[in-house]
Amino acid sequence: MILEQFPAIIVVAPLILSFVVNFVGWRNKGFCFPFVIIALSVSLVSAIGILYAVIKHGTIYYHLGGWNPPWGIEYVIDHLNAYVALIVTVIAFVVAIYSKRSIEQEIPGDRIPQLYALLLLNVTGLLGITVTGDLFNLYVLLEIASFSAYALIAIGEKGALIASFRYIVMGTIGACFYLIGVGFVYIMTGSLNMTDVGQLLPDLYYSKAILMAFTFLTIGVVIKMALFPLHAWLPDAYTHAPSAVSALIAPTMTKVGCYVLIRIIFFVFKPHYSIEIMPLTTILGWLAIIAMIVGSIYAIAQHDLKRMLAYSTVAQIGYIVMGIALANKAGLTGALLHILNEAFTKGCLFLVAGAIMYKMGMRDIYQFRYLFEKMPLTMIAFVIAAFSMVGIPPTCGFFSKLYLLLGAIDARHWIFVATLLISVVLNVVYFFNVIRHAYFKPSEAYAHDGGRPEKIAVDEVPLSMLAPIWFTAIGILITGIFSGKIVSTVIQFAIPKCFLGGG
Repeated sequence: MILEQFPAIIVVAPLILSFVVNFVGWRNKGFCFPFVIIALSVSLVSAIGILYAVIKHGTIYYHLGGWNPPWGIEYVIDHLNAYVALIVTVIAFVVAIYSKRSIEQEIPGDRIPQLYALLLLNVTGLLGITVTGDLFNLYVLLEIASFSAYALIAIGEKGALIASFRYIVMGTIGACFYLIGVGFVYIMTGSLNMTDVGQLLPDLYYSKAILMAFTFLTIGVVIKMALFPLHAWLPDAYTHAPSAVSALIAPTMTKVGCYVLIRIIFFVFKPHYSIEIMPLTTILGWLAIIAMIVGSIYAIAQHDLKRMLAYSTVAQIGYIVMGIALANKAGLTGALLHILNEAFTKGCLFLVAGAIMYKMGMRDIYQFRYLFEKMPLTMIAFVIAAFSMVGIPPTCGFFSKLYLLLGAIDARHWIFVATLLISVVLNVVYFFNVIRHAYFKPSEAYAHDGGRPEKIAVDEVPLSMLAPIWFTAIGILITGIFSGKIVSTVIQFAIPKCFLGGG
């Protein structure tokens, strides 16, 4: 039955069609886009089917090649990774629709087939990371996602090659750390299956080898998810990548990294290991505080919209990690809800940045004069996303930050509470700066007569770009309004059972 094969199809469809896209692109690059949409449509339908099955019937166990674990690779899909997989597929599908017109302007025609093939490989890696239940298989898929991301970024504007090289250096270090950690785990347990390892580890918790494994695994993942101060690769990479690429990797790659961190420290290892034996959550909490403040301050200092959004991403990763570090029900609920919030919100913001580039040929905030009148629908979507970043109801950003605030209060971490409130103010500063220049700032082109143009013609991006922008903007509102349903149906079941007894 095809429904039973969804765990494999969700990964195999974009993988196989990535090679097809590259092949047909040699003959006619116009054929690439339909194949990309087909691949991502199949993955999206599979993700919806998987989440429905998990909600109705519980965790899915899928054995690849008929080999039983722990010898064979097993896909294990519960509420947590079914939730993340659906987020990835929705964003990838929306960005793919948006990408057609965007990359035609930004990318040389002969590179379009390669870009689409790499995009599908990147999605393959991200989805594989999400659904796999094998530590080494996760490493392989992590590298598929990373190597495709390096190449996607390198295709971008001037400066992209250097940005990609820095990402390669940091990403390779992160991958090596993770792989060394996996090696230590295998030496000590003789297994790579996450469930099996999770059952064998408690008797080995005080082993120095396991301590080193945990350290290497977490540092490797933290580099991949760009948590401060290991974020240096991210701003240049997101700034210089093609617009559609930034809109894909910013909402997905670091968030999948956050998922991996949660999976390792709360599921492969038991929660009390990272809370009590090896106090990782305390370290993560302080790093999250610094990330939220420093990322926001750097964002305020930027005049390039994409670079501002890149530093904002550093700060938002801090929010998610803060929820993880709180290690209580409300905090983890906030972290998981913020992954959804960041996917829609940051996706929308980077899509808007690409739309402005498409129409204006620039992204300098100080040149956004009368942009609200020229591109009203695009800029309204920007305001909705900005409200979510700030945390204004009924956007999803308000509810994720509310859960984080409640988690910090429940844990009596008052410095977390203060940091959350300060970061909200900082978010207001840099997003209002964009709105101020786009709406209120008088045009220098008309400064000589002290006036403004009598009429500014509306000149929006094509519908194929505007529709994805508004899909994400509406998604911000819908996920906010129905955040309670999302929490009660999915997120509360994705939280480790030991946290469900209280706040």
